[in-house]
Amino acid sequence: MDIDAKAILSAQEEIEVGAPPEKVWSELTGIERWSEWRPGVSTAKLEGGLAVGSVFRWKANGLPIVSAIRELEPQKRIGWTGRSPGTKASHLWLLEPAAGGGTRVVTRESMAGWFPRLLKLFAPGFLSKTLAASLRALKARAEG
Repeated sequence: MDIDAKAILSAQEEIEVGAPPEKVWSELTGIERWSEWRPGVSTAKLEGGLAVGSVFRWKANGLPIVSAIRELEPQKRIGWTGRSPGTKASHLWLLEPAAGGGTRVVTRESMAGWFPRLLKLFAPGFLSKTLAASLRALKARAEG
């Protein structure tokens, strides 16, 4: 799975986290704990276990989102697609060991629909800023 690089909005950001991939993976895939550390996420509920095809429902910045896990390689990559009013998105997270026992985390996301068109006009850096904020929060959580 990959994002749609031709979508109205797409971005990629990365960060190095001073924690092993196992710890970063645990925080990233602890979907029901996202509201504790992910900026803008107020609720998140995984239906069933962490597996390809599983659905999770969440709210980010007040918008309800329904997502489905499309790819899952433990401690290495997780990808999902999601829908919210006026938006269809794809999101991929990649983890790889870094020097000194840390983890390099890369996240990519694409968004299509009428709402991303508005964001592109009125907040062109929205997606990159959102991804970077999530990475900083993940780093703080995993290192804390």
